[in-house]
Amino acid sequence: MKTPKTFRLHIGIFGRRNVGKSSLLNCLTRQQTAIVSATPGTTTDPVEKPMELPAIGPVLFIDTAGVDDEGSLGSLRVAKTRQVIERTDLALLVVEAGNWSTFEETLFRELSAQNLPTVIVFNKSDLSEPAPELIERLSQESKTASVIFCARNGRGISELFQALIQHIPDEFINRPSIAADLVPEGRCAILVTPVDKAAPKGRLILPEVQTIRDLLDANRFIIVCRESELPLALSRLNEKPAIVITDSQAFKTVNELTPADIPLTGFSVLFARLQGDLNEMTRGALSIDRLKPGDKVLIAEACTHHPVQEDIGTVKIPRMLNRYVGGELQFEWTHGRDFPEELASFKLIIHCGACTWNRRSVLSRLLRAQEAGVPITNYGLCIAYSLKIFNRALEPFPIASEIYRNHLQSQQNSPD
Repeated sequence: MKTPKTFRLHIGIFGRRNVGKSSLLNCLTRQQTAIVSATPGTTTDPVEKPMELPAIGPVLFIDTAGVDDEGSLGSLRVAKTRQVIERTDLALLVVEAGNWSTFEETLFRELSAQNLPTVIVFNKSDLSEPAPELIERLSQESKTASVIFCARNGRGISELFQALIQHIPDEFINRPSIAADLVPEGRCAILVTPVDKAAPKGRLILPEVQTIRDLLDANRFIIVCRESELPLALSRLNEKPAIVITDSQAFKTVNELTPADIPLTGFSVLFARLQGDLNEMTRGALSIDRLKPGDKVLIAEACTHHPVQEDIGTVKIPRMLNRYVGGELQFEWTHGRDFPEELASFKLIIHCGACTWNRRSVLSRLLRAQEAGVPITNYGLCIAYSLKIFNRALEPFPIASEIYRNHLQSQQNSPD
């Protein structure tokens, strides 16, 4: 139950009001997770339930308000529901067995357009059955399964679990490593972990913990130290480390202390690869050179922690970028799931590492930025670029490094 949301399969439950979404959730979790009532609109906000499912592992069920909710409050609930789609790995579309209409067809197409694996649950099958020709048509759809189900008597529960297992996205089963692929077997990695004021006493911040576990799972050697102890750590090794990984806030110091023949990168750069698209975020960082005083920059923080003194998102990055462009930029901030509907007015979006989110949440934001024509990068890449150590931070990643080299070459060849 302590597994972070990052590593949980996010299963969103969607459908009209009063089709039995909450009853379905209670069946799956085998407990009274959500309030069930015959009154339409009982679920008003997304309800999250972390579970451990046999043969699947840690999951996060997200029960949503009916997407046909009405009134001014109803439209707000529908907006919240549509936000859930952006972080869903696998969708359950709940339908009254005999009531597939244009509404369900439209919602199904919306899920399909997001390339979401979808299991259609025809609930209340004790009252009616879905049309055979509908089942046949849906069976032709890719990434789609149909289950005839009844929350009241448990019909179809085993078939539903089987459908869930069969439609788990490949990237969830074959999750990429954070850093282990950068450290050959038998070699050592040095992790430079400054004590962050935002981390509670006695703990490391989550990206550092996750990286340590990733390396331990792959049987790699690890040395963990603060930046002030890095020279001593390097001197104690008989063989140079395969890589040094640092908190991005210590990039400048660690770059100066790490010999040039030892690869160096940051935790945030690793999470750009793990949680999003490192190549796209690399291109986003290149747009920093095009920023001018007065341009709008959005800084998006996944966590909702209270900013501390010298906070990276609200203080350090704005100060660094203002210095880089030689004037004052206009910064706006969002936290948690809040994200502007209108993005086109921004010249750059800078996202945190999103260590507490699943990958689909980040990819959804990357897609929205791309559709708006706005470059997007993350904290670590932004800092490395501003400090002019971008090339070194990208060295362990050949494609991203090539993107940067091509950028430099195009600048040299530019008549300007």
